[in-house]
Amino acid sequence: MAKHQLVLPKMGESVSEATVIKWLKNPGDRIEEDEAVLEIATDKVDSDVPSPVSGVLVEKFFNEDQVVQVGEVLAIIETDSNDSTDSNESSASVKPVVESKSTPIENQIPGLAQIQEEKSPERFTSSGDRFYSPLVKSIAAQEGLSEQELSQIPGSGLENRLTKQDILNYLKNRNQKTETSALRTEDKSNEDIVVKTIDKSVKPSPSIPIGENDEIIEMDRMRRLISDHMVNSKQTSPHVCSIVEADVTNIVTWRNKVKNAFEKREGEKITFTPIFIEAVTKAIKDFPLINVSVDGYKIIKRKNINIGMATALPSGNLIVPVIKQADQLSLVGLTKSVNDLARRARANKLKPDDTQGGTFTLTNIGAFGNLMGTPIINQPQVAILAVGTITKKPSVIETEFGDMIGIRHKMYLSLSYDHRVVDGGLGGMFVRRVADYLEAWDVNREI
Repeated sequence: MAKHQLVLPKMGESVSEATVIKWLKNPGDRIEEDEAVLEIATDKVDSDVPSPVSGVLVEKFFNEDQVVQVGEVLAIIETDSNDSTDSNESSASVKPVVESKSTPIENQIPGLAQIQEEKSPERFTSSGDRFYSPLVKSIAAQEGLSEQELSQIPGSGLENRLTKQDILNYLKNRNQKTETSALRTEDKSNEDIVVKTIDKSVKPSPSIPIGENDEIIEMDRMRRLISDHMVNSKQTSPHVCSIVEADVTNIVTWRNKVKNAFEKREGEKITFTPIFIEAVTKAIKDFPLINVSVDGYKIIKRKNINIGMATALPSGNLIVPVIKQADQLSLVGLTKSVNDLARRARANKLKPDDTQGGTFTLTNIGAFGNLMGTPIINQPQVAILAVGTITKKPSVIETEFGDMIGIRHKMYLSLSYDHRVVDGGLGGMFVRRVADYLEAWDVNREI
């Protein structure tokens, strides 16, 4: 018998930790090779951790809702092999990180990223009976919190322990309440100085009345992440929207002509989405300053064109898997990538890296019968394109014999962009160029 250490695998360049959502196996359960052992969640996506070996689960090191760092040991699996696959560390030395799940907000406190890199999984106590992780203690020391003040902060972690999110929320509220400005006004009668203090704390939201038959639904983890991400985007970027109408009759005609043969040959359905993505990548090459991010007063011009495609999930939530280097793929390659990501997204099979690194996002609101919309930018990108439903409209057609009225397939393209770096000229020209590529579609194109 040998013991194998199941570790949290690397899940992408920017993913350093994950939260244990649910254990699918318990100690004593038999596990087959590649069988899922537990479900984890990052700030982007939920996924499974499969076992690389067959055997019996003998020990778990983390409970549900605890945060695990990449490379840490999750569990011990006893295999039938005589060859040990353990790492150099003894399983007895493995200690779980006692932190509840939270949305990464490292930028809220200067130096927090460095603190996280230096933290150890070991726990220690204050002068009282309460446990604090090294990360919490480091933040407290940096912010000058006393042991007494620290002990008064409510904890949301396991056994009411204080988590990173708890202390960050406390500091945020504490700083807001103490942020005041003194306005000096001179008393003309006695020339004394009167100091007036203005409280800049955020006023609490008004209580929302709840009717007798109303139902209260708690947001799930993904909905909370989406909510925070959207609010952050609106607070970060001044949104502007430009809208154009495109004649996509040639595309509709071409797709109707090739879709059956394409599906028979490739085993995939060809939708309009890869066609839209191809047009977007061409337009980005024409206007590369749409493919950027903003860091303070610096503009980061992205080399790769990675297109995120907003995908509605059966739960009603939304996720944005990313097609990496989309400009390097053929239309067949784009079609297969779009279909694969959409299938895995709806089956909850995306890997964390599948949602990382996007530089521009496309959302197809036309799938829900919507004509147009004004989407919220997916930070840290600076633009997002919404494509509306395709409808038949009477339209003026210019011919060599004069103008005529004909039935055409039309759609609206709505581009939301960050006015800090994208002005109306660039935004308007870009979305018009996307429409131009769609309208110039070759009805005789081979695929």
